[in-house]
Parts: sequence; C-alpha cells; structure tokens
Amino acid sequence: MFRVPRTKPLRIPVPQIPIIRPRTVSLISFVYGFAVMILLGAVLLLFPFSSKAGIWTAPVDCLFTATSAVCVTGLVVVDTLDHWSLIGQFIIMLLIQLGGLGFMTTTIILMMAAGRRIGLRDRILIGESIGVSRIGGLVRLTRHILLFTLAAEFLGAVVFYIRFSADYGWLEGIWKAVFQSVSAFNNAGFDLFGGFRSLTSYNGDFLVLLTTCALIILGGLGFLVIDNIYRAKGIKRSTADTKLVLVVTGLLLAVGTLVVLAAEYTNPKTMGDMPIQLKLLNSFFQSVTARTAGLNSIDTGSLTVFSLFFVMMLMFIGGASGSTAGGIKVNTVGIILTTIWSTLRGKEFPGAYGREFPAQQIYRALALLVISLVLIVGSFLLLTYTENFSMIRVLFETVSAFGTVGLSTGITPDLSVAGRVVLIVVMFIGRLGPLTLIMALARVQRTTEYRFPQESVRIG
Repeated sequence: MFRVPRTKPLRIPVPQIPIIRPRTVSLISFVYGFAVMILLGAVLLLFPFSSKAGIWTAPVDCLFTATSAVCVTGLVVVDTLDHWSLIGQFIIMLLIQLGGLGFMTTTIILMMAAGRRIGLRDRILIGESIGVSRIGGLVRLTRHILLFTLAAEFLGAVVFYIRFSADYGWLEGIWKAVFQSVSAFNNAGFDLFGGFRSLTSYNGDFLVLLTTCALIILGGLGFLVIDNIYRAKGIKRSTADTKLVLVVTGLLLAVGTLVVLAAEYTNPKTMGDMPIQLKLLNSFFQSVTARTAGLNSIDTGSLTVFSLFFVMMLMFIGGASGSTAGGIKVNTVGIILTTIWSTLRGKEFPGAYGREFPAQQIYRALALLVISLVLIVGSFLLLTYTENFSMIRVLFETVSAFGTVGLSTGITPDLSVAGRVVLIVVMFIGRLGPLTLIMALARVQRTTEYRFPQESVRIG
C-alpha cells in the first residue's frame, strides 16, 4: 500500500477592495460655518479700533453683537451708533450681509470670485441651504441671488439718501443710507440713529418707513419667490409654494395692521396722539417689521399687553423659507393651516391650489412647530430664573431672539451675563435650528420594507 502524501490546501490571497462610500452632505457644515463667522466677528469687535471710545469691549458683548449680526437679529446690548466706531459699524454691516446671504451662498460666491471649481458636494449643500432640491443651475442661481440682493440694497440706499442727506449731510447721509438699506433688506434690526431709538424719530416720514417696509418684504419673501413669479409671468401660473407664501404673508400683514391699529389707537405712549394717516402708517410698519426685521417706529416697550402677545405670534411665524427672515416660516404655517382645514372638511389628503402635500412634509412641519415651541419655553424658563423682569418682557425677548427679529421691550442691555449667553444660544439656534431640522428630517429614509398593523388612538 502506498500512502498518498497529504497536501496543504492552496490558499490564494485575495486583496480586499475597500468599499468607497460616497461622501454624505454633513449638516454640521452650516453650524461650523456660522460659528466661525460669529467668532471672527466677535474677535474683530473686541479690539479697541472697533469701539468709539478706543477701548476693549467686553467679550460677551462682542459675542452677543456678532451673533445678532450674523443671525440677522438686531438685539443689541450696546447701541450701534453710540458704542461702535466707523470700523466697528462696518464690521457689523458686513456680518449682516454675510449672515443674510447664508454661509453656503457666501462660500460659493467667494469660490467663484477666486476661480475655484464648484463640486457636487458644494452644489448639494447650497441647494439645501436655500431650500432647492435640484442641483443643476445652482451656481447661476447663486449669482442671481447676489445681484438681486445688491440691486435691492442699492435702490433702497438711494431712496434713504434723499432723506438722510438732508438731515445729516451728504457724507454721513451716504453711510446711514447704505447701512439702513443692508439692515432692512436682510431683516436685521440694527440702526445708526443712537440712543436705542431705531426709527422712532421717523415715525411720521412716509418715505423712510415705506421704503423700509418694501426692503423688509422683499428680503422676507426671498429671491426664489420673486423669480418664480417672473418666470411664470404672474402669480396665477406660479407654484403652489409661491402662492402659499404670498397668501399667508398678505393675510398676516393685513391682520397685523388692523390688530395693532385697534390695540394702540388710544394708547398715548405709542400712537394715541397721531393723526389717522400716521396711525395707519405705523400700524402697517409694525406689522411688517414684526416679521423678523426688528426696526421699530414706536416704542415697543410701551405697547399694550395684547399687542405684545400678537407681535410675538408674528415674530414666531417669520418670513418665507430660503429668505433672510427667521421664524418657523410662512410655508410651514401654510401647510399646517391647510392640513387643519382639510381635516375639518373631512379630506384625507391635504393640499392647496390643485396640488397635494406629501405626508412627510406635513410631519416635518408639525415636528418643526412643536420643537420650536419647546425651545422657546425652555429658554423662557431659564431667563425667568436668571433675570428679574416681568414675564411678558422676558417672553418677548425670547421669541424675538428665536425668530431672529430684534424687537425689544428695552431689557436686553440690562440682562445678566447668563441671560445674554442664553439669548446668544437662542439666536444661533433660531437662525440655524429650523433650517437644520428641516434638512435633517428631509434626509431620513425608510430603512425597513415592512409596516406595523394600524390601530386607532383616541384624539381629543
């Protein structure tokens, strides 16, 4: 018998090929981008050359101002004209402009100016930052947004110069006109009139107030709405999103004007002594500016309690998605109201203007509403613990910070360091939070192919 020798198994090494996963779009880029802009702005404002007195400014005040500017809010702890030098004012205006355009839009513009190639990841990021799902044509769209912004601000500055040059001279008039136009279009509440007065000294000037209203409304609607109306050759052929934005915006402006007029008609501290035409003008202006602009023509702290609560509602709603405005957006409110109306009518699939809303979009709108309310309540409770002011004033400042509005009852400069830090966080989340939440929820995909059995739950 012969033995067959045992042979070792033949092993052929097969190199493992690494799986290259596509780079996902990280939402944290927006957080980092805005945080870097805020920190750079705070550092620049910290130096003596930024203050009018030539001294170092408290770090928390610099951080608060930079956050308010980048988040296009307008809440201030020191008056912009009285405290900051011309360099400091220019830094604030630059931060407002960059914050209004948005981090990704600003980044794309700088990359185009430097001649760098815009990659796929950059296109996806900018598309999500302005609320556009398509990738093609985004660079051209960004260029159009920049041109639209500069054109609106230029026209606004020209009109403002007519009035400010007569009041302050041609040189100072130019600077105030440019700053005011940038602040108004970007829905920020900063001004250069001193003494925390905002536009109260111009509450009888139709030219200044109506020009400010026009800039605020244009910035609050956003380029996409204006562009859609232009391309559709009218509102009738525009998208359901555009129609919803216009209808809700018009409704809020009309109702806001009537409510403020009725509530403040006999209030001697606000509009009680004004003639009827100025009462109408200031009521309309208050309704417009409460939609995240923050400039005021009457003393906000002297408003009746009813008006304060109603203005808080307007601040909470804000402007349109993809615009310079804050709040939960009129698009969100439009979807929620349409869903409620459809439910009351017994319709199973909510929609508007011959279009049905996707179920996931309705869920995201409701989630955004609830999360925003939870954030406001939590911040309000913190401020009531750290501050010694009336609850209505604390709540007003909280909603103003969340909606990136800038209207104030006058307590912001007197807040403690802890209170200022709370509002800094609220402003930051208010500017990025709703947008980030929407995008994060929009990217959630179903991971399973099965569904659970349905079962009814009692409601009401």
